[in-house]
Amino acid sequence: MLKPSRATALPSLMIAAILVVATTTGCRHDGRSGGPITIDYWEKWTGFEGDAMRATVNAFNESQSRIHVNLLTVSQVDRKMLMATAGGIPPDVAGLWSSNVNVYADKNAVLCLDPYLKREGIGEQDFLPVFWDLCRHRGKTWALLTTPATIALHWNKRLFREAGLDPNRPPRTIEELDAFAEKLTTRDKDGKIVRMGFMPSEPGWWNWAWGYFFGGRMWDGKSKITANSPENIRAFEWVQSYSKKYGATALQTFQSGFGNFSSPQNAFLSETVAMEIQGVWMHNFISKYAPKLEWGAAPFPHPAGRPDLANVTDAEADVLVIPTGAKHPDEAFEFIRFVNSQGGSELLNMGQRKFTPLRKVSAEFLRKHPNPYIEVFIDLAKSKNAFSTPKLGMWNEYADEMNNAFDHLWLQKRAPKEALDIVQQRMQKKLDRGLRREARLEH
Repeated sequence: MLKPSRATALPSLMIAAILVVATTTGCRHDGRSGGPITIDYWEKWTGFEGDAMRATVNAFNESQSRIHVNLLTVSQVDRKMLMATAGGIPPDVAGLWSSNVNVYADKNAVLCLDPYLKREGIGEQDFLPVFWDLCRHRGKTWALLTTPATIALHWNKRLFREAGLDPNRPPRTIEELDAFAEKLTTRDKDGKIVRMGFMPSEPGWWNWAWGYFFGGRMWDGKSKITANSPENIRAFEWVQSYSKKYGATALQTFQSGFGNFSSPQNAFLSETVAMEIQGVWMHNFISKYAPKLEWGAAPFPHPAGRPDLANVTDAEADVLVIPTGAKHPDEAFEFIRFVNSQGGSELLNMGQRKFTPLRKVSAEFLRKHPNPYIEVFIDLAKSKNAFSTPKLGMWNEYADEMNNAFDHLWLQKRAPKEALDIVQQRMQKKLDRGLRREARLEH
């Protein structure tokens, strides 16, 4: 899954751990002795996701004899890569999140890939636009892609049927979503909620993003924060409508009983919540923990009066970068190019049960894909209403402020406008300071 994290200073013990990783990579060759050039690749994945990338690495290694990729699983890879780069001992390739790209580019921690791309004839014509844009910052390309993802509404067909709803017809508008949610919600004899049709707070990973489904944005892309735009206020009024209708305390009590996401006690997998917004990866957890679940996936609904907002989705991706100071940047790019070829990308994304970021996809990939709704997620990636995490160096702080605002309005401690006005004021000041600092550096 795509979970961005912060790049911050590391304690001395972690620095020592990086040094150990950097110096214990086994037998190495630089090509001068006749053997292949070994490049180190740090990646975050474990489990079946790690297995899929290992199969891709093996395919590359077997496809030629000049370069050998040494894959190392590294936790907190974004932090450790940044520290290793600062210390002059970076890997040759690192697997990061798309939200790292602009931040690391501004820190001069990654190499610009444009000279390689120009030489190989690789460009935006090869990728779905929303994912190509994730690799770009300040007019340059700093990364290429591994596994992309979009999010959609998941619904429980059995619960739809029991509530008298058509199990094959998900809600198409926000108003329908609210009406369906009411029919699907059940209480026990004491009035305690035992199942919710839908809750904007579950899973709680995109609390900042609800405004996009109502036509909002987080900033204008230049100099103005737009947290308290009319569209965002409208979205959070809708969020708070659930808290008002079902009761903040009742919902808090109900949600406290949810199990871990990666478990059969997951709220959607245990059929405790009938509809939920989730990513393309959800199929993997359904297959593992609730294989008998009757479910479907469709674009998240739009407001009835805004058909132009159909097919809104968050589109993110995992990416590959070449850290500044890498010993073998040319060989590193050869591997990155392989991963972004049609064969390499389909091998990796079939293994992770996602879809490729490329415009060209084989019929065999779609036919053999285990997720029966994979084309829903692909079509969402092509939508003009696909959005991504804002390219702001202060995004982590902004997201934290939005989460705080969400909590306050969800618990009915503040009205949506009041909560978002606070975010607006704090973040605009921070953006202004950052822009002034950039202006001084440019001069």
